[in-house]
Amino acid sequence: MIKILHAVIHFAVRILAVLMVLVILWGVADVAYVMFQKLVEAPFMMLTVSDILVIFGSFMAVLIAIEIFVNITVYIKHDALPIKMVIATALMAVARKVIMLDFKELEWHYIVAIATVILALGLTYWLISPKPQPVKTDDR
Repeated sequence: MIKILHAVIHFAVRILAVLMVLVILWGVADVAYVMFQKLVEAPFMMLTVSDILVIFGSFMAVLIAIEIFVNITVYIKHDALPIKMVIATALMAVARKVIMLDFKELEWHYIVAIATVILALGLTYWLISPKPQPVKTDDR
């Protein structure tokens, strides 16, 4: 019974991988469409700072989708969840959120909460990263 359930889960993960590829392709098309729309609007071939931030947010969303796809494929190949990659993906998602924030309209506790999440993810990433080992030398 467990083997059957395990096979069902693996099949579901493969479906998720295919769907994520579709999301990535849709995201790339959306980024291209938004860029085209912003460039043909008046003033022609000019982007405002808010336009650039919207485009950056779209780029980051596609990059996050790519990272999720990589996480899925590593899970399929090795049958293990790549925790360090998941933490890195979460950091990228929070970075996207920070880029998109309008700090003039936020309350201080929201900014503190985001900073706490960034600190926790960064500390977790550092803790699970391999540390360089000191080189042993011969004492002759």
